[in-house]
Amino acid sequence: MALKRKLGFWGVFCIASGAMISSGLFVLPGLAFAQAGPAVVLSYAFAGILVIPSLMSKAELATAMPRSGGSYFFIERSMGALPGTLAGLANWFSIAFKAAFALIGIGAFAQLISPGAGPWVIKPVAIGCCVVFTVLNILSVKGVGWVQILLVAVLFGILGVFISFGLPAARHMHFAGFMEKGIGEVLATAGVVFISFGGLTKVASVAGEVRRPGRNIPAGMFAAALVVTVIYIAAIFVVVGVMEEQALAGSLTPLASAAQQFLGRGGLVLLSLGAMLAFVTTANAGILSASRSPMAMSHDGLLPGALGRTHKRFGTPYISILLTSAFMIAVIAGLSIPNLIRAASTMMLMLFALVNLAVLIMRSSKIQNYRPLYKAPFYPYLQCAGIAAYLLLIAEMGKVPLLVTCVFGLCGVLWYLLYVRARIVRESAFVYMVKNIVSKDIYRSRLEEELKEIALERDEVSHDRFDRLISKCEILDITGTITAHELFRRSARALAPRLKIDEQQLFELLQQREAQSSTVIQPGLAIPHIIVDGKGLFEILPLRCVRGVRFPGHPEPVRTGFVLVGTRDERNYHLRALMAIAHIVGEQEFLKRWLAAPKAEHLRDILLLSARKREPEPN
Repeated sequence: MALKRKLGFWGVFCIASGAMISSGLFVLPGLAFAQAGPAVVLSYAFAGILVIPSLMSKAELATAMPRSGGSYFFIERSMGALPGTLAGLANWFSIAFKAAFALIGIGAFAQLISPGAGPWVIKPVAIGCCVVFTVLNILSVKGVGWVQILLVAVLFGILGVFISFGLPAARHMHFAGFMEKGIGEVLATAGVVFISFGGLTKVASVAGEVRRPGRNIPAGMFAAALVVTVIYIAAIFVVVGVMEEQALAGSLTPLASAAQQFLGRGGLVLLSLGAMLAFVTTANAGILSASRSPMAMSHDGLLPGALGRTHKRFGTPYISILLTSAFMIAVIAGLSIPNLIRAASTMMLMLFALVNLAVLIMRSSKIQNYRPLYKAPFYPYLQCAGIAAYLLLIAEMGKVPLLVTCVFGLCGVLWYLLYVRARIVRESAFVYMVKNIVSKDIYRSRLEEELKEIALERDEVSHDRFDRLISKCEILDITGTITAHELFRRSARALAPRLKIDEQQLFELLQQREAQSSTVIQPGLAIPHIIVDGKGLFEILPLRCVRGVRFPGHPEPVRTGFVLVGTRDERNYHLRALMAIAHIVGEQEFLKRWLAAPKAEHLRDILLLSARKREPEPN
């Protein structure tokens, strides 16, 4: 069942920005400062720049394939089951790691509220909150959009107060020795803080619920990334500018502690409130979002079907939620906080690299029905630069993250070999591309059918009579150059059985109509049309002749045509069909797609996926 499209620009903006404003801002700056020093400001700026290739690539994929599973779905359909398995698990792990990091933030602020408790209280509080949120997710996942908008507005207001009062209080002496730790540490720290931008991955999961996705998804994502990056840089500048180095390095409550420096106890309470709001929503939504990946993978056969099972009473995927929560508790208990952050960022970097590779493959495959409403610019240079940058950052992350990545990759490959390979026969865009390179025989891929259905659902297309005629009509795909006389002969031969009219009679009527006045209505396009005896008959015969049909008196050959045949009582519909054709051929890049389509069925897809306005059906 198709999801209802309720989210507009502000919904996308608030989901993306709200998911990004969490532990990456309220906890991470102190730990990042310990690694990069005052140049941590640059690390956040670099991370904001490095997210741009993935931001644009993800926007393209989300407008082309709005499906549950987000990044997993894009990568599985573009590269196949093995990369899809790795991407699905990486997506699951990265969101779960980010949610676990938010739970650590809750524990850190619990320690701030009760200073006598000591550092040992952080992990037990985080695990306890994880259990509470697990129960809430199992009982109900009902959410209301305006709540998210209200929450983001409150967070922006709190951060606006912090930045406005903090900038005048910043002292330039705190930035002495700005780059003393070197550019290598700055870049490595950029990889660590990259987790701060992980909220962008969540938007892809709700792409099917966005109105006007071609506009609202990229606009909402770009606006969120820009605004949040500016907030990050300004807030980190304030933190470094007002706090002493010894107090800031390693602090788990840097913004709250900095606010206390220039706003007193009220600033501490205000920023603590903002942090707790961000942590609670990120952790709670993280359990829900992370559980979507194993659900989608189980539906595709990459994980056991039990993970897609829902509770009979509550309607929630309780097994997937329990598994996600158990994993989060394990990483909270087993990993140190710095290694938890590095592992989360490593998973996210790997996932973003695969997203950029997915765009390269989908575009290179030239699958006709890959029709994103937004196309990432600077293809393929932007995607290649992004992949190279992410791999470089992964290499700079240190031994533990690299070890985690290697173990993760090995486990993913073993799972594919032992469980997935024997169950999956679905074809990816990569396989489609390779087959068309090594063989001259063009064939029809099941992926093309799936992409067509996704596009029709995305654009909320309800087929009208014109679509139904196109769905069942024959299509003439002519090789070589022919004359109009031969075209009419072939058209009559194709239409006679459907209309149950003599082929010679149809041929003569087409010849007579052309003799009265030319049916070439513009250079390269002809619409031969005739009226036949009978009642309630109407047929369409689309045609393509790449090398052209020669019509007398027209120097430019006709490459596109539509033969219309109907009875007199269908004259009104004849006009409506002409209007539908006019809208189709007037679309941007129609002729390019029409001439490049591999076979007749691909021509049919172009007509059915047209963005023309459909006529309402009579009751």
